Amino acid sequence: MGAVTPYGLGVDAFAQGLASGQAAIGDVELFSTELHRTHIAGEVALDLEAALPDLAPAHRRRLSRSDTFGLVAAREALDQARARELATQAGLFLGSSTGGMFEGESFYWDLRQPGARRPRVSRIASQQHNGPTDAVARALGFGGPVVTLSSACSAATMALEAALRSLRSGEVDLALAGGADSLCQLTYAGFNALRAVDEEVCRPFQASRAGLSLGEGAGVLVLETAEHAAARGARVLATFAGAGSSCDAHHMTAPDEDGAGLALALEKALADARLAPEAIGLVNAHGTATPLNDAAEWKGLERVFGTRLAEIAVMATKGSVGHLLGACGGVEAIASILALARGKLPPAPNPGPLDAECPAGLAHGGERALSLPCAALSVNLAFGGANAAVVFRSAASPASEGAG
Repeated sequence: MGAVTPYGLGVDAFAQGLASGQAAIGDVELFSTELHRTHIAGEVALDLEAALPDLAPAHRRRLSRSDTFGLVAAREALDQARARELATQAGLFLGSSTGGMFEGESFYWDLRQPGARRPRVSRIASQQHNGPTDAVARALGFGGPVVTLSSACSAATMALEAALRSLRSGEVDLALAGGADSLCQLTYAGFNALRAVDEEVCRPFQASRAGLSLGEGAGVLVLETAEHAAARGARVLATFAGAGSSCDAHHMTAPDEDGAGLALALEKALADARLAPEAIGLVNAHGTATPLNDAAEWKGLERVFGTRLAEIAVMATKGSVGHLLGACGGVEAIASILALARGKLPPAPNPGPLDAECPAGLAHGGERALSLPCAALSVNLAFGGANAAVVFRSAASPASEGAG
């Protein structure tokens, strides 16, 4: 696994940050928020030269923030998996929502300055949504299918699903999947205009919640078939058991309030994993902390788990690092796997009374032990009603027939 989050570079920094129970959300320094109602986000402190010291300056200049996040996370994941040399035959499946939009904005503003020198066009080489995927492919030599998914906040989760399908079909034996996204002024202004952003650090499922906190980063996983992993002696961190997706076909930005579309994605993921709902002991919820989204998500979960939902441990990673848009599904999948590996639910930052309509089983006040073995379900919803879910089993769990 590889991660870039507001806690820092690397999975270890992410794991330690989650375990601390402190949110990595603070004042935005990347651009001015003077004209906005809110002024905070989960921002990554990034020194490009330190993060990628071996890249030529000309190459670094062509990378967007999203590209850099994706490349740093991809290198970590491949190195941890001892699979860097296998990229030439591997598939690459990444989600992104903003791509190089931040660089496009800065190019435009510099271009508009009276008397300023004409900015380098190379600065917008990665403006497009597929910029991070292509940058990772070029730098690391991916020779299999290279695919970008841009389904807003479910993009990385759908990228994981696409990789799973490719592995099962025999198209590839190994794939890198997840997502990368950076903050930019357009999304920050847009969410402020929608009044979907909280002036304080977001509080998923709490009665006092008032909106989300934006963030940025990348999260990617090296996926391979069980046979391929065994043949090369790979260390297995978890089993990717199944995935499912759906669409509410309801509204451009609002979820279907009865949760029916999400429930369909959850049911598909469980069926794909050949697991009953009773096998799930952990749900990493989308948990944006917007009043409507949390309530709709909870209704979707209730449709699938019924009264047993009260017994299931719940994570809401966005309360720790913010909403990473197209990257959140990759980062939250990693958080789910870390929880299974440690057997502990990390503490939720900023504890407070839960909404009686969605009483999520968060770990308030400290870490909480998970009842193992169990499977974890990581869930993401997106604008346009795009829902996605993935199921992971801990490496120590007994195998289920047909699992990926």
